[in-house]
Amino acid sequence: MSEIFSAPPGMTPVLAPRLHASCPGRSLRVLAPLLVLILLLPAVPGRGVRLEARAASSVRPGSEPRRAAGLRIVEAAEVSPEHGAEAVGGVLSADSSTGHWELRTSSRCVPVPPGMALCRDIGYATMRMPNLLGHESPGEAVQQSASWLPLLARECHPDARIFLCSLFAPICLDRFVSPCRSLCESVRDSCAPIMACYGYPWPDILHCDQFPDDHLMCISSVTNTSATIGARTQVVPRASCRDCELEEAPSAKVLLETFCRSDFVVKLRLTRLTSSPLTLAQFSLASRLQALKHGPLLGGQIRSRLQLWLDRDATCVRNMTRRHPQGGSFLVTGTVQGDRLVIHKAFAWSKRDRNLMAAARKWKQHRCRG
Repeated sequence: MSEIFSAPPGMTPVLAPRLHASCPGRSLRVLAPLLVLILLLPAVPGRGVRLEARAASSVRPGSEPRRAAGLRIVEAAEVSPEHGAEAVGGVLSADSSTGHWELRTSSRCVPVPPGMALCRDIGYATMRMPNLLGHESPGEAVQQSASWLPLLARECHPDARIFLCSLFAPICLDRFVSPCRSLCESVRDSCAPIMACYGYPWPDILHCDQFPDDHLMCISSVTNTSATIGARTQVVPRASCRDCELEEAPSAKVLLETFCRSDFVVKLRLTRLTSSPLTLAQFSLASRLQALKHGPLLGGQIRSRLQLWLDRDATCVRNMTRRHPQGGSFLVTGTVQGDRLVIHKAFAWSKRDRNLMAAARKWKQHRCRG
């Protein structure tokens, strides 16, 4: 069985689930692009980072709220003492008398490690150590965070990166800022099914009940479950376990109909790369590729978009190459969504596959219906 999540040396099973393809279909595909960290994006309706803060808890008298990477500190209602004392990762606790979230241990600000691929280009330069997961050193945080890259590549939720980085590399402000409970629940509800598909539950260390309510100082969800942008309603995509697996080529007629429904049809070759902890990509794109159909894209855009697909959709690529671990030639079809290509069908290219060869040969003269 294919190993989807791999753990670095010394990683505990809870933080480094090794996921195996045990669900029907056993296929993975990233349903949304691996976003440039949303913290860096300009505010638009339905997409904006906000730090929910108790009055005067994060702003010194006579000073302006601190801002970093688009984070906005706002003041919320008084916190009720009914919350009692709670703890996050053994590092942060709530004082039942004041409602403030305080550090249970001393902490320091350190540079965000350049080798932390999970939180690269996060938009701020320093983070708190120990972090919310109790990691004592940046090196330990880098090692532990690497095991979550495959899940991030699945993009099971647009805010997954923000949630994980708030734990592995919490921003260094006057007070410790943890993720809100609602953010944890939103990410959990979308990503836990993917982990469950491979037989692993949502880790206890990420139990959402330990995080503060939204009226405490915390990082809330950036993306609404369904946000209206302009005249369109965008729904947060739900990841699936049944996608992006190599298929057997059907008849040439069915293949031609698939080509017609697709925005692009490309024959490409992938070559295995030496694994690097600093990148998700495990394959390189050969210099030659053949675009049977490029749809709305210009011919010269195909390569750059495919390279982006390799960089962003690493888990999809791994699933597609499961039977070809060193790479090979493939015919892929799919749609263009913004700046990304979404692969819907993938076939292993072989001159012995008569249906595939016939469809490719007939395509130039084929006329699509409608």
